[in-house]
Amino acid sequence: MIAAAVAGLPVYVRPQTDPLRHADAILILGGEYNERYPFGFALASEGWASTLVVSNPKGKADRWLTNRCANPPTGIAMHCFVPDPSTTKGEGRELRRMASQNGWRTIIVVTFRPHISRARFILDQCFDGDLVMVASPAQLSVPKWAFQYAYQTAGYVRAVSQPGC
Repeated sequence: MIAAAVAGLPVYVRPQTDPLRHADAILILGGEYNERYPFGFALASEGWASTLVVSNPKGKADRWLTNRCANPPTGIAMHCFVPDPSTTKGEGRELRRMASQNGWRTIIVVTFRPHISRARFILDQCFDGDLVMVASPAQLSVPKWAFQYAYQTAGYVRAVSQPGC
């Protein structure tokens, strides 16, 4: 158990994040820990990219996000989508489609810290441009960290066993 916790430190607790730089778009990945959405909106408002792509896995059931998607910030082109499948791989497929359609080469990807490494692994299989991976703020209790270790590890096993986009 201790060995697994230590092995997971560089992957889940201290993953490689990237310094912010201007990009063609900001992609906010969906999921729990909704701090990622306001954080991604703030990055767009600060001018890091003029296009905001928002994954909304719950669709209309997420009223707050549906309302935000219907009322984009002034001066920001916004595209909201329900990933198919409702996974990081589904988000990667939409990124690939939109990047190809729009000629994007650099994307800022917003997710929360335990998901950074796995998201990078999956999105790298879908997008051949530059990914700027940033972690939104999130406070996790010890039980939630334990859950994330297990959840993200299972996700890695699935991603490795089903490679490609």
